[in-house]
Amino acid sequence: MPHIERYIIREVIRPFSFVLIILVALFACFSSARYLAEAVTETLGVYFMGILILLKTFIALEVLVPIALYTSVVIGLGRLHRDREIVALNAAGAGNKRIIGPVMVVSIPIALAVGALSLYGRPWAYENSYILDARAKAELNTDRFQAGRFYGNEDTGTVIYIAGKDRTSGEMSRVFYYTRKGEVSEITAAVNARQDESLQDGRLRVSLDDGLVYRLQRYSMEDEVATYEKLIRFHEDPEVSIGYKRKAQATPDLLESDMPQDIAEAQWRLSRPLATLLLALIAIPLSHSSPRQGKNERVFMAALIFAVYYNLSGVAQTWVEQGVMDEIPGVWWLHALMALVVSLYLFQRFYRRLLQGFT
Repeated sequence: MPHIERYIIREVIRPFSFVLIILVALFACFSSARYLAEAVTETLGVYFMGILILLKTFIALEVLVPIALYTSVVIGLGRLHRDREIVALNAAGAGNKRIIGPVMVVSIPIALAVGALSLYGRPWAYENSYILDARAKAELNTDRFQAGRFYGNEDTGTVIYIAGKDRTSGEMSRVFYYTRKGEVSEITAAVNARQDESLQDGRLRVSLDDGLVYRLQRYSMEDEVATYEKLIRFHEDPEVSIGYKRKAQATPDLLESDMPQDIAEAQWRLSRPLATLLLALIAIPLSHSSPRQGKNERVFMAALIFAVYYNLSGVAQTWVEQGVMDEIPGVWWLHALMALVVSLYLFQRFYRRLLQGFT
């Protein structure tokens, strides 16, 4: 490979790794803050919350990697423009082909990786994240609960409140436990409670002292009240079911479906490699800058174009989901339009000569 091409490849790859690391770190921090605010650690624990963050970050790579590539092309080629190196290449007879080639050498492997991630990694990560999310909502492990807060699950109809908790022993005081089974609601109140070691069959055992149990019938007056000095409750491991989630479905299954939502999801996955290549190509003209043009102005324009393109991608997918747009053109009209704009700009000399040939 000629020295010029290797030099351009190096200028593009160098900022790519740095930008990708920054984006991944920012997304992981954002996800961590959101899950901490939702108190996920109190239901799943720190370890599984970390796994959930990793899965969400892995899913986000199909967007973060194209952003990093797009930004790296703008930054790398922008520096060459700023230092007048591109001008020197053009003066030596090297046109856009000498720039497009190295950019494609970098972009094509990255686009293939994004495609594999979107087609195969995305459904796997979504399936596991849905399972962890469902487990976080279903599991009620009192060892992770804090005093003065309500914990509940709408699916199982369970609510727990702990007024006080000893941080050393884990013993709880003034405990309120509500559960609903069919037409019967049961309320258990206890002065003290503690969670014992898990049994060998995986069940949790909670011991309650000095309290009352109310069994309330929804459609009859046959309510019951009982007092106790010691009561033991067993909690089964929740059966986690995520139901049908199209984002977790395998790509071949989506391609066989005739549901608009499934078609939109399949087209989104299939379009990710193409979108990655188009972003890399549109970044080439965006990297052009004059010596008097500020760096921030170029970056702002690049960010604006990416935001418009990405939001239009979401709109195109929504139109397919809602049946506004048929399977053909589906989401492809946007990428075709983008490809036309890119080709008109990058190969304007060719089109100019072509038009001159007809005149």
